[in-house]
Amino acid sequence: MIEFFFWRDCPSYERALALLRAAMSECGVDESELRVSEVVSDEDAQRMMFPGSPTIRVDGADVQDPGDQPVGLTCRLYRKRDGRHSPLPDEADIRDALTRAYGG
Repeated sequence: MIEFFFWRDCPSYERALALLRAAMSECGVDESELRVSEVVSDEDAQRMMFPGSPTIRVDGADVQDPGDQPVGLTCRLYRKRDGRHSPLPDEADIRDALTRAYGG
């Protein structure tokens, strides 16, 4: 299962969802594997261990370890493989997670 968690006030979640869907298509993963969930409260964020928006989990594992990022309704910061920070996960991290879980 692929889980996409977002907070509506995050300006990056739509682009991240498009990246995820493109990677799923590239890896041959059916759209039915995807569950999209909006995180609407601090209580939801705590219960879901939500380190910010967007968060992508494949078979329960985050596509990038959130490290010490706090749990809560906030925008998430990712580290690209080239060392830059970004509001979007690295596409290679998404593809690697999908490949580990679904082969290809």
